Amino acid sequence: MARRIVWTQRANTVFTKLLEYYILRNKSKEYSRKLNKEINSYLVIIGKQPFLGMKTNDEGIYVIVKGNFKIYYQIEIDSLVIILIWDCRQNSETINLKSNL
Repeated sequence: MARRIVWTQRANTVFTKLLEYYILRNKSKEYSRKLNKEINSYLVIIGKQPFLGMKTNDEGIYVIVKGNFKIYYQIEIDSLVIILIWDCRQNSETINLKSNL
């Protein structure tokens, strides 16, 4: 059974800003559209097989790598809660997963 994908407000905001960054950087929407489609396709797979990711040091939070991006999520009974989509090329010291819960 595939779980419903639910985004936290922070995950949605951070991912939207990331897509906007690439639009400005590349002066085109092409890469951002491709990235959005790839991430959302990957989330469908994780929704079907949520234990593909690895457990993090934060209780109940999993992470899976898709290219240059890490997807942090929690598994609920009927849903998969997306906590954060992180571009690994950013400074990882600023990740605070607990602020999303």
